[in-house]
Amino acid sequence: MESLEKHLKEENPILLQAVQRFRELDAVAYRMGILDPEESYATRVPWWPLISVLGTFSAGKSTFINSFLNSKLQRSGNQAVDDKFTVICFSQEEESRTLPGLALDADPRFPFYQVSRDIESVAAGEGRRIDAYLQLKTCPSEAVRGKILVDSPGFDADAQRDSTLRITDHIMDLSDLVLVFFDARHPEPGAMRDTLSHLVKNTIHRPDSNKFLFVLNQVDCTVSEDNLEDVVAAWQRSMSQSGLTAGRFYQIYNEEAATPIEDPAMRERYQSKSRADLAEINDRIGQVETERVYRIVGVLEFAARLIQDELAPKVGELLKRWRKMVLIGDAVVLGLLAILSLTALFTSALPWPAPNPAELDWTQPEGGFGIAHFGAALSVAVVLGIAGYLHGLIRKFSAKSILSHLPKEIANPDLLEATRKSFRFSTRPGRFLFLKSAAGWGGASQRGINDVLTGAAAFVQDLNDQFTNPSGDAPNPVLEKAPKNTPESADSTSA
Repeated sequence: MESLEKHLKEENPILLQAVQRFRELDAVAYRMGILDPEESYATRVPWWPLISVLGTFSAGKSTFINSFLNSKLQRSGNQAVDDKFTVICFSQEEESRTLPGLALDADPRFPFYQVSRDIESVAAGEGRRIDAYLQLKTCPSEAVRGKILVDSPGFDADAQRDSTLRITDHIMDLSDLVLVFFDARHPEPGAMRDTLSHLVKNTIHRPDSNKFLFVLNQVDCTVSEDNLEDVVAAWQRSMSQSGLTAGRFYQIYNEEAATPIEDPAMRERYQSKSRADLAEINDRIGQVETERVYRIVGVLEFAARLIQDELAPKVGELLKRWRKMVLIGDAVVLGLLAILSLTALFTSALPWPAPNPAELDWTQPEGGFGIAHFGAALSVAVVLGIAGYLHGLIRKFSAKSILSHLPKEIANPDLLEATRKSFRFSTRPGRFLFLKSAAGWGGASQRGINDVLTGAAAFVQDLNDQFTNPSGDAPNPVLEKAPKNTPESADSTSA
């Protein structure tokens, strides 16, 4: 957090205030048991603009990236040439370096911080093989200065499908811009089965669906048949069959890697369309730094509202259900113990840890305390001990029963995990049974959430003042304090 504050102090002072709000949000989450002490919401969002390039193998992703970087950083070819997610970031060193996946998994400034835990949750044992899934490459290209670029392995070529798709979902959630590449040589649905399922279907109802750009690459392959329109129609038909009826669609090819087009009219037709679409894609890439700022504030506000509007009420509801189950269980157990105890007072058929009260002589000198009284007191203590032990088991069993049904009630995986943690924390041994609210959800936490939400709204206003000026007044002083991406300010973003 201190390193992040140092970086933001030079790049964007407004976001420096957001770090403090993240600290306040973390404090609420610690009190409620949602976050472990070494965790922070600030590590769940990349603080550098993130652009991801996803799609089928041999769709020209690496060729596009090399052209964008003006560097032959990524291997390219007609087969699956790279089976790892490659995170590309700026470095002032002229020589590019390739670092293992651990460099990403252990650094909270990157979008793959502790992603090994997610991999382990879907594929036992794979979390330890993080280097088999991720690598970090440095690049001196100015095109990637102040940004992070992610190149994905081809979906149809990867064997560890569950782990790969978990990482892909993680990338899509965090990215400011997602370029989804398709191969114009294979636009039919069969060749795009996994891509359609995970890169198209999952984007339909997303609130940030506008960040997805769908790119039909290598359209120069249609020159020989002069059937570009047919190929594009087949591609978009496949998309619509998956439910995607709107979005930004582009048709491009790499002129340096393409077979020369001899017909001047056809060459002009293909080049003009490809160059126009590439220009629009590059414009979107250029906007990610502004979008990144709003995204970070959006994550802060979303997390705060998730706790206030969904998690806290849901945990309160679960506690009510849990309390009812525990009380019913306690009533049954205590009733059985009472029956057994009363029965034991009048018969010697049941064993007692002390002399059986039914066999003792209760006649004692006045004011005396004899063996009968001692035995009765010890027996009562044992019964209460057994009752307490059984009460603990009932609490634990009831909590497990409720947690087992929770996935059917909560579809959002982030809310599901946070609710599980908060509920476990609220039903821990020793916590009073009749407390109605989630543990830690008191006045201080509610005030903390309100402060975060108020701060988030103020951040948006400051950002709007920074990037807009409807009244035509003098330049906003906040904007003057936030330097552009100069070499001096960008040094702190180098790898």
